[in-house]
Amino acid sequence: MLLRLSALTSLLAALPASTVLGGQIPVVNGVIGGTEVVAGNKFKVADLAPAATTPGKLRVVENSGVCETTPGVYQASGYGDLTSNESIWFWFFAARNNPDTAPLSIWLNGGPGSSSMIGLFQENGPCRITNDSSSVTLNPNSWNEVSNMLYIDQPVGVGFSHGSTTVGTSQAAASDVWKFLQIFFADSRFSKYQKNEFALWTESYGGHYGPTFAAYFLSQNDAIAKGTITGVPINLKFLGVGDGLTDPLNQYPGYIAYAASNPYHALVSSSTISRANTSWTRSGGCKDLITECYNNGDEDTCSEAQSFCNNNILSPLAGNYDVYYVPTRNPDPYPPDLTDYLQSSSLTKKIGAESTWQETNDDVYENFAETGDWMHNSRPNLETVIKAGVRTIIYDGDADFILNYKGVEAMVDALDTQFTEEYQQQEFANYTVNGQVTGVFKNAGTFSYVRIFGAGHEVPAYKYGSLSVGEAALQMFSQIMSNSSLVPT
Repeated sequence: MLLRLSALTSLLAALPASTVLGGQIPVVNGVIGGTEVVAGNKFKVADLAPAATTPGKLRVVENSGVCETTPGVYQASGYGDLTSNESIWFWFFAARNNPDTAPLSIWLNGGPGSSSMIGLFQENGPCRITNDSSSVTLNPNSWNEVSNMLYIDQPVGVGFSHGSTTVGTSQAAASDVWKFLQIFFADSRFSKYQKNEFALWTESYGGHYGPTFAAYFLSQNDAIAKGTITGVPINLKFLGVGDGLTDPLNQYPGYIAYAASNPYHALVSSSTISRANTSWTRSGGCKDLITECYNNGDEDTCSEAQSFCNNNILSPLAGNYDVYYVPTRNPDPYPPDLTDYLQSSSLTKKIGAESTWQETNDDVYENFAETGDWMHNSRPNLETVIKAGVRTIIYDGDADFILNYKGVEAMVDALDTQFTEEYQQQEFANYTVNGQVTGVFKNAGTFSYVRIFGAGHEVPAYKYGSLSVGEAALQMFSQIMSNSSLVPT
């Protein structure tokens, strides 16, 4: 597999590391979402931190007093030991209201290889990191207002999780998360949630994770019902995917369109846009490579598609604006960095964490790059989940470039489900929160889409107009989790 490098790569490589603060997608050799120059496929297996001690069980610290300080609200953090050398980190927060009957939602950040502590501390958790990264404050718009929340660092090796980093596809990651959930539901502290409605919420590379995991969970449930496997069925009712990479063939032209025209400003010159467009359309270019990946699934082809398309389209079109929030130039320090806070020994001792936290595990990321998983099409899995009756929402912030709404909306328009005709016949309507217009949306059956104004890649981390940080996101979440379509208020 050969990487095609250009003078642009050298330019991007010179950018300061702070250009990726708050980011979920690594910069490799100066290319956003790039890949290493390697000969052949070589998985990076690194055994991180101590060996697991209780394979098939949880190790838990209860009510550490960290993050959730609402009186009487239960929390627990720790590890689910998949095997003697694979441990998945989790942090559970009971719902602030009616926890025994509230749904259970898992939250997964993307990367691939990025920690879900990003979502917990920067986005929708019970507390939010302060702007100086030194401490946390209680989040009134936390998603555990209406749901039990379970944040999971996955695959193994990501965030506080540790062990052999052998996962390099979304499908393999789905299998490990299923195994973890079986361990979680078998524990006496959490078995009562087996009967509750279950939701999967994710973002970024979650455009792959969400549909793939949800479809896998449904297939496992079917196998349990047929008696071909044993286990606890997962009562999957809801799927939410924010700013997600799902269908690269339909989404990559969105980079060209968004760089030229978005609600804020053009990101690059017309000549840069023209070069990117040529890289998309020319023979053997990005479109052809993704198409070939879709057709044959060959690892080298799919990995080369990631390398070429990100080097020649995604990266150059970003210009010098923050790819996660285009109104600001690089470096943008918001959302605040979590590293110092989560690497504090006093904190890790309180919560039972055993390994040194890192935002993104580069070995895990490269393992996914080697398999070409990035350029696989997860839209068929998304269609399967929607057709199965799982209430599904796709959402996007209009200030995000890295997985911008033009590409995401093209993916949504390409969906083939029982709601396609109804969705296509609609016009966007204003989505309001307490009378404040905060986006545009469509509902069709149990499917919804919303574009949130003023929000970057991490939608709940932002505010718009007179609303508070995360207020619009909480309304969206609450409505879906009450098994409702989106409703302006």
